Amino acid sequence: MPKHGDPVTYEVGGRSVRVSSPDKVYFPQRGITKRQVVEYYLAVGEPLLRAIGERPTTLKRYVDGVEGDWFYAKRLPKGAPDWVETAEITFPSGRKAAEVCPTEPAVFAWAANLGTFDFHPWPVRRPDVDHPDELRIDVDPPDRAGFADAVGVAQVVREVLEAAGLTGYPKTSGGRGVHVLVRIRPEWDFVQVRHAVIALGREVERRIPDKATISWWKEERGGRVFLDYNQAARDRTVASSWSVRGTPRATVSTPLTWDMLTEVDADDFDVLTVPDFLAEHGDLHAHLDDKAFGLETALEWYERDLRDHGLGDLPYPPDYPKMPGEPKRVQPSKARPEPES
Repeated sequence: MPKHGDPVTYEVGGRSVRVSSPDKVYFPQRGITKRQVVEYYLAVGEPLLRAIGERPTTLKRYVDGVEGDWFYAKRLPKGAPDWVETAEITFPSGRKAAEVCPTEPAVFAWAANLGTFDFHPWPVRRPDVDHPDELRIDVDPPDRAGFADAVGVAQVVREVLEAAGLTGYPKTSGGRGVHVLVRIRPEWDFVQVRHAVIALGREVERRIPDKATISWWKEERGGRVFLDYNQAARDRTVASSWSVRGTPRATVSTPLTWDMLTEVDADDFDVLTVPDFLAEHGDLHAHLDDKAFGLETALEWYERDLRDHGLGDLPYPPDYPKMPGEPKRVQPSKARPEPES
């Protein structure tokens, strides 16, 4: 008998999905197996499809479990069934790729069989991959802070979004952070959406300068919670709602209400508990698509900050080509002084 059990087949929406080595342990500290991860994704298939359906999606794969190496699969894996659809996306380099584009729940079981823990969807849908319809704010606490610190900053993010005429939906990141999602009209490109996130982040920083920062360089953050504006850049993504994360506990990035966010612990949500949570509460982000908002106010703030305060664009990640209007991409402590005129 094989070490990790005989293959099993699941019937998912009329598709047959074969799962090899179902008893292979993916999360050793808790004894959670591949079979349990696959069955978790079967349980959350409907709301997960609502969250990432028709979105080009990067697969974060842990083929040897959480304690092994992982990698991002940004192209359709070889040998994929013909019913796994794709969307063509363009990387910052200009290269293109056919990326997995989920259109049915069977895709999640198939991906989980390949060792996919979390799904990283682009903030666009297949009909228009150059204009995001989802604005994401990543509230990322430093190592010495925790989930409660992220929640406190997220509450101010909520206030700032409301001042900009936007409604945010919070979720746990699956780690110590919080993600806030806003449905927007797909009328702005990646650069404009990123500018809007920068403007929103600056406003949060003004309100709680001792707790939040949008400084890209860690040496400037001073132990404050970071609002990672670069998650709005092209080809930068966050784990989707309902994604299993590569943590020893097999935590899950879970949609919540604002009231719930202040009452829970991020570790409450994992592969074993979230199906019951979903059954009890339903999809708490089910109404995210009800209304799409505009970025006019946030972009007015960006232009105001540039005009009145000289605050323009901020550094992109190091793997990006130099972008128009971007300041020097160098760590402040290593920057050479400007020559005197």
